[in-house]
Amino acid sequence: MATVPPKRKEIYKYEAPWTLYAANWSQRPDRRFRLAVGSFLEEYNNKVQVISLDESAQELKASSMFDHPYPCTKIMWIPDNKGIFPDLLATSGDYLRVWRAGEPDTRLECLLNNNKNSDFCAPLTSFDWNEVDPNLIGTSSIDTTCTIWGLETGQVLGRCNLVSGHVKTQLIAHDKEVYDIAFSRAGGGRDMFASVGADGSVRMFDLRHLEHSTIIYEDPQHHPLLRLCWNKQDPNYLATMAMDGMDVIILDVRVPCTPVARLSNHRACVNGIAWAPHSSCHICTAGDDHQALIWDIQQMPRAIEDPILAYTAEGEINQVQWSSSQPDWIAICYNRCLEILRV
Repeated sequence: MATVPPKRKEIYKYEAPWTLYAANWSQRPDRRFRLAVGSFLEEYNNKVQVISLDESAQELKASSMFDHPYPCTKIMWIPDNKGIFPDLLATSGDYLRVWRAGEPDTRLECLLNNNKNSDFCAPLTSFDWNEVDPNLIGTSSIDTTCTIWGLETGQVLGRCNLVSGHVKTQLIAHDKEVYDIAFSRAGGGRDMFASVGADGSVRMFDLRHLEHSTIIYEDPQHHPLLRLCWNKQDPNYLATMAMDGMDVIILDVRVPCTPVARLSNHRACVNGIAWAPHSSCHICTAGDDHQALIWDIQQMPRAIEDPILAYTAEGEINQVQWSSSQPDWIAICYNRCLEILRV
C-alpha cells in the first residue's frame, strides 16, 4: 500500500539558539521548504543556519550551520528557480560573501571586497541578486556608495565549481549612508535599480546611463528610508518605509514624489515588507507590534483602510519573506523563532 504523505500544517516553527534577523527562502525546485537564517549577536562571532522542512517528521530542522563574522545584514539564495546554477547563497555584513550550500558543510566560495587598498571596510547594509542575470549582485554601503558586482561561476574543474567576482561599477548613490538596494524588473530587468538611504530619498539608476539618477521620492521630514521593495509583477510600483515609521509608502515611478498609497495600521514601527511573488496587488508588512499584515492594494489610488489578513506573533517581527517558489507560504522572524505560515 502506498504511504500517504502527512498533511501539511498551517504553521511550522523553528527555535534557534540565538536571536534571528536575516532570512531568505531558497528558490530551487528541488529544495522547496528550505530557508537560510542569520543570528543577531552583538559580537564578532555569528552564525548562519540552513533550515529545511523534514517532511516525514513534519518539522523544521537545521540541515547545515556555518560561522559568519558579525550579524548578516541580509541573506539571499541565488535566484535560480530552474536549478541550473550551483547551489549558492550570499550574505552581507563587513563584506559580501558567496557560499556553496552543502549538507552538513556549507563552504565559502568567495569574499568580495571593494576596499583592496585600505584596512578600513565600510559595512554593507544590504544587497540584491539580479533575477534576470544571476551573475549580477548589487551592494549598498554606509560609505554612500552602491557597487555592482559581476560573478563568474567557473566551469566545473574536477568537482570544484570556482566562483569569483569583480567590480563592474561603483557609484556614489546618496548624500549619506545607503540602506537598501533593489534591481527593478523594468527595461529587461538587468540594468535598472533603486536605492534608499539616510538622506530620506529613493533614487533610481540605470547601469547604461550612470551619469544621472532620478529621485522618485523624498521623505517630507527627511527621515532616513530603510527598505525598498519592488512589486514582483508590476515594475511601476515599489514600497518603502522610514526609520521608526509605522507606515509603508507605495510609490508609482510614473508619478514621482507622491505616494499612491500609505499603509498605516501598524501600532509600532514597521521592520519588513514583502510583495506577493504571484500577484501585483498583495503585499505583506510586519513590525514591532507583533503583527504581520497582508494588504490588497487593488483600489489604489483610493485609500486602503485595512489589511485583508492579520497574524499576531509572540514577539516583535523583524523580518518577513514571501516564498517565490511556494507563493502560499510566508516566513517571519521574531526573537529566536522562525515561523513559516500558510496564507
